[in-house]
Amino acid sequence: MAEVRASHILVKTEQEAKDLYDEITSGKLEFEDAAMEKSLCPSGQAGGDLGYFGMGMMVKPFEDAAFSMEVGEISQPVETQFGWHLIKLTDKA
Repeated sequence: MAEVRASHILVKTEQEAKDLYDEITSGKLEFEDAAMEKSLCPSGQAGGDLGYFGMGMMVKPFEDAAFSMEVGEISQPVETQFGWHLIKLTDKA
């Protein structure tokens, strides 16, 4: 697997990430809508889409999570130096 495609939501606190995770996985909120409304990353305007990336292109905790996921899966909150992420894997190439 050379590349994955993922979307993410970046927030400041673990609690905010957990709350969003619960809302998304329970079907109350769509991942892309949550990204547009809540994400601190500019990618939020595109529903959180980061496009395709390979190993070594993202910070390690984010990369480790993304490359270990199945397509369609949404991660538990992942902490990096930028904040807390929810990651949705959208494709593997």
